[in-house]
Amino acid sequence: MARMDDPERLPFMKMHGLGNDFVVIDRRQGGTPLSASLVAAIADRHRGVGFDQLAVIEPAEAADARLVFYNADGSPSATCGNATRCIARHLIDQTGRRELTLLTERGRLSARDAGDGLTSVNMGPPILDWQGVPLAREVDLDRLPIAGEPVATGMGNPHCTFFVADAEAVDLATFGPEHEHHPLFPERTNVQVAHLAGPDRIRMRVWERGAGLTLASGSSSCAVAVAAARRGLTGRAVTILLDGGELQIDWRADGVWMTGPTAHVFDGVFTTPFLAGAE
Repeated sequence: MARMDDPERLPFMKMHGLGNDFVVIDRRQGGTPLSASLVAAIADRHRGVGFDQLAVIEPAEAADARLVFYNADGSPSATCGNATRCIARHLIDQTGRRELTLLTERGRLSARDAGDGLTSVNMGPPILDWQGVPLAREVDLDRLPIAGEPVATGMGNPHCTFFVADAEAVDLATFGPEHEHHPLFPERTNVQVAHLAGPDRIRMRVWERGAGLTLASGSSSCAVAVAAARRGLTGRAVTILLDGGELQIDWRADGVWMTGPTAHVFDGVFTTPFLAGAE
């Protein structure tokens, strides 16, 4: 890849986890910080590259790398599970190591090679207090005062999980934005609809705040697994069936572990005219 300090070019990688796709920019060797307008321009699937989230890799003294995430609308995101797995796989392949530590706003996250091309990341313990999610006021997180009595869970970002009879029957393009902006969630929320598909198997679809409908979401999968276990619907180790494929989620004593495949699709370089026009 070209150097980040080359003033005429900005290199990037395109990756995805189960179709949840990302632009990844490596700033470990330096480079200019990204503006919200540039992030939004890159996210445009017709005039830019397109992504669900953008991730920046930065140097870190207390970890192998620091990750910073942005939504497609240019807003910041504290965490992104599938992007974390994709970058962990990239760094594992780059270094030849089997285990890494990555620093995010969520804290220090452990990542490891799970074998068979799969990558695992510990997304940390779920946040189960109303202020930490965050919510606008104190309520019962397991049964929010919203039609359908969804579950609220924090995974570094807020989640609102509805258990329904048939997740595929929900018009999520309408249902998602209605609840993303619910006044109970002052920072907006990711919205999931889910139903049991078998013993410890959950069918889930997701609307992500700042991104919209996505084929998969790692942090949402973790939140749904935690919500199902809290409701007594499943055990703590489950398979999440997403539009883009399957993730294995295991809520352990040390945090919520997420395991699944990743893909590094291509490398590219943004041109000077594109960068100038996006600012």
